[in-house]
Amino acid sequence: MGVLNLTPDSFSDGGKFNNKNKGINHALEMLKSGANIIDVGGESTRPGSKTINSKLEWKRINKILKLITNKIPISLDTRKSEIMERGLKLGVKIINDVSGLDYDCKTKDILRKYKIPFVIQHSIGTPENMQIKPNYKNELLDIYDFFEDKIKFLRSIGIKHNNIIIDPGIGFGKNLKHNMNLIRNISIYHSLGFPILVGNSRKRFIKEISEKNDTKSRIGGTVASSIYLMMQGVQILRIHDVNELLQGLKVFKELIKK
Repeated sequence: MGVLNLTPDSFSDGGKFNNKNKGINHALEMLKSGANIIDVGGESTRPGSKTINSKLEWKRINKILKLITNKIPISLDTRKSEIMERGLKLGVKIINDVSGLDYDCKTKDILRKYKIPFVIQHSIGTPENMQIKPNYKNELLDIYDFFEDKIKFLRSIGIKHNNIIIDPGIGFGKNLKHNMNLIRNISIYHSLGFPILVGNSRKRFIKEISEKNDTKSRIGGTVASSIYLMMQGVQILRIHDVNELLQGLKVFKELIKK
């Protein structure tokens, strides 16, 4: 899953692709490199970011969506049911809700109505406060319970389809210890019976581990953690540098051939 942020303030590439032509070209480039789907977002949910209204969010994404949804498989990164429905009417293939259905109570109605693949991500609080001393009894089990409860709730309101994807939310209300424990033990979530998506690309944990060797793109840390996650059976990786990851993966696969 390639990342296309059409925002001025996303954590690593804010303002880089929010011009219409630049955004379309970047999406096509990622697809050409080997991305299976492009995740388009018009609202930054980085730590410390503030909520924007639906009108502004739609203004940022609608022109590009209209131009590329018939050419490129698109995932829509939004917390708002109104934006979800508008995107789906244009041909969006997946909804990616970083709030895990908690921001907008009407998202469950979108799930029920359209029966399309839907990413439910775990997070704590809001982007404004999620990184202020996040705390768990046991992050692995607490997040497992979160997903189990969400799925039970969806089943209870008549959502029977299995187009659900789960995302433990690396960096969304987690410190370095939490993130490392999640990545090391990500396979625990396979027992829930749904595909797993992980957004590890360019995340802060790479900076915290690499210290003086940190870079803006964090490609080395992204590739290393991505290969580890794939070895644990993770089905979808949300990635900024698609070509570089696939290059690393091809070399790794060749090296472990027997």
